This record gives sequence, structure tokens and C-alpha cells, in this order.
Amino acid sequence: MSSSTEDTTSSSESEAADSAKANSTLEFIEKLSDVPMGRLPPNIEFQRTRVECKADAPIHTDTFQYNGAYASMGVDNNLLDSFCDNFKVEVINLTEDEMEFDMIGIDPALANAFRRILIAEVPTMAIEKVLIADNTTVIQDEVLAHRLGLIPIKVDPRSFEFTGNNTPDEKNTIVFKLHVQCKRGGQRISVKSKELIWLPNGSEFPLESQDTKSESSSKQKTYTSFTCSQDSLPEFSDNPIAPTSGDITIARLGPGQVIELEAHAVKGIGKTHAKWSPVAPVWYRMLPEVIISQDIEDEMAEKLVATCPVKVFDIEDIGNGKKRATVARPRACTLCRECIREGKGWENSISLQRKKDHFIFKIESTGVLPPEVLFTEAVKILEDKCDRVISDLS
Repeated sequence: MSSSTEDTTSSSESEAADSAKANSTLEFIEKLSDVPMGRLPPNIEFQRTRVECKADAPIHTDTFQYNGAYASMGVDNNLLDSFCDNFKVEVINLTEDEMEFDMIGIDPALANAFRRILIAEVPTMAIEKVLIADNTTVIQDEVLAHRLGLIPIKVDPRSFEFTGNNTPDEKNTIVFKLHVQCKRGGQRISVKSKELIWLPNGSEFPLESQDTKSESSSKQKTYTSFTCSQDSLPEFSDNPIAPTSGDITIARLGPGQVIELEAHAVKGIGKTHAKWSPVAPVWYRMLPEVIISQDIEDEMAEKLVATCPVKVFDIEDIGNGKKRATVARPRACTLCRECIREGKGWENSISLQRKKDHFIFKIESTGVLPPEVLFTEAVKILEDKCDRVISDLS
């Protein structure tokens, strides 16, 4: 009997606890303010627009691309309309070979599309065919040809056509000559990219042919068929074609060793081979936001400043001998999360976030084209892709 009485008492207590919990939940819901139709509640809006970085891992990393994701709340999640209304580009830093800019109001998929196009689909000129007449160095012919192919060439690829199956001519091919010899008894020498001499009239190597009699009375054929000199064209008359840097080491020659070759550069894209990629690294990251929700003062403020490896935080004097930590350089934050790994105290005082539609984008050109031109060409390529999709669907 006593066991049955205890079970009944325990069951009554459990029901009372569940009832009290339900009542408290109902009271909490009743106290919530009404959210007008056409606007998301603050917590949902935060999850939609921000990635929150906790000490162990980030949360709310998903993006909601379905137009009807918030239809029950009267909110149209149309990404196209949002892109047209909010998209903009703000250039932060621009040099000869680097550009840093902000892409605002864009989906991560589109930002990644620009990155992939810059790496793999913007065409450049690169050495594809190497005709070696003599190579007595320790470098094999194949390795030497590969090294030459990776030397970026400073020339506008828009002035040339893709070779395809066409005969190499002044419109699709650039020819360089390399003839270097190390004297016997001398010191070893380095062969640099500045030794590559542009041949505006095309190849100088005679084309191998069995019919020597017919060629004796006519001009000897070479590996290219130039109808005019490239330096006579207006785009090259004032800008001779050459490697982007003359200090790239091609080989080391010992006494008595020689290299004699011709290198033919053609137009291509990085999707075919990395030597045609116009960028070194090109990357993006979401804009970081660092928010101090509770004041961190005195010794704790100094400790916070010392903890951050990229010096995001600084200290300001608030009077009466007191100091307070402030966010001085939020853009520099790499979200290493060292500042919130010190314990619950700082995790509750500091909020680390990323904006899902605001990207810091950086382009580092190999020197073949200015970075702003590369980005413009990437936009044109993406536009052409969209036009093809629309025409195929219509």
C-alpha cells in the first residue's frame, strides 16, 4: 500500500510541475509583442542575415534562397529583387596588382561564382609550345617547357584570338626566343625571364620539309605564318610584349652549357591549365562584426587587448583612472575566437558575427592585367552565361 501511495504522490507532483511549466510558457508567449505582417521577428531576421560565432563553432550558417521561406509572415524572400535593390561594390584599396573591395547585397553563391570565373575562365596568353633546338643543361626538355609556360606574359589577351585549329599567325600567337650560353671556364649563370626576346615577325626556326628544291627559290617557311609584324599594330607599338617580371629564374647554366629555343604563347583559360589563370590568390570572406555588449574595464580590458592576435580591440580612457575596451578595427577580425575562449565572462560580453550578404573580396593579379580589368571581365563572362541560360530556356 505504501508503494502505491508514493507512486500516486509522485505522479501528482509531476503533473503539477508540467502544468506550471505550461502556464509559464503561455505567459511568456502572451507577453511577446506582436510582429506586424511583412516584417520578420528580430530573432529570425538575425538568423537570416548573420552568422554567429560561438566559442566552439559558428551557428546560423545556412542561407535561405527559397522565395516562399517566410511567406506565412508576409515576407517575400525574392533574392533577385533584393540583389537589384541592394547590390553595390565599394573599392577599399587598389594598387597595380591588387584590389580589395566590398561586395554588398549579394548571395554567397554569386560571390563564389565571381571567384571561380576569375580563376578558371578569364582568358590570358601563356606559352604553350616550345621548340627546343639545343639544351645541354641538367634540366629536361619537358621540365624546361613547363617552367616557361608558368611565366606570366604582360599583354592584353583581348587583342588576340583563340588558336583552335587555325594556323599560328599574328592574331593568335606570340613568339619568344631564348638563346643563352655559359662560357667554358666561367662561373655558373642564372637564366632569367628577361632573356626571353619577343619576335614580332614570328618564328625564325625553319619548318622541316622534305621538298627542299621548291623552297630554295622561295621564302623559307617557319612555324608561324605572320602577314605583318606585331610591333606595327597600334596596340603593341608603344607596349612591347614581355614577361610581367624579368627576374623569374628559368634555369642555371654551368660552364659550356647552352639553351636555344623558341616559345609560342597562345590564348587560353585556367580551366584548361593553371598557367592561363590571371590571378594568384583570389578570395573572399564575410564582413566580421565585433560587438561588446557589456563593458570590459581596467585589467580585464588590457587582457582582452593582449589576447587578440590581430589587435581588433583598443583601450580608451573614460576618466577617473578607469579604462574600457573598445572595438577599434573590426574589419581585421579573423574570427579566431580567442577573445571568447577565455571563459563564460567574455563570451557573454563579446559577440562575434558575420554578415551573410557583405563580402570582403580581394584579387591579386599575376600582372597580366590590372585587377579592376579582371573583375570587369569576370562580370562580362557571368553576364554571357546568364544570357545563354535565358536563351536556352526561352
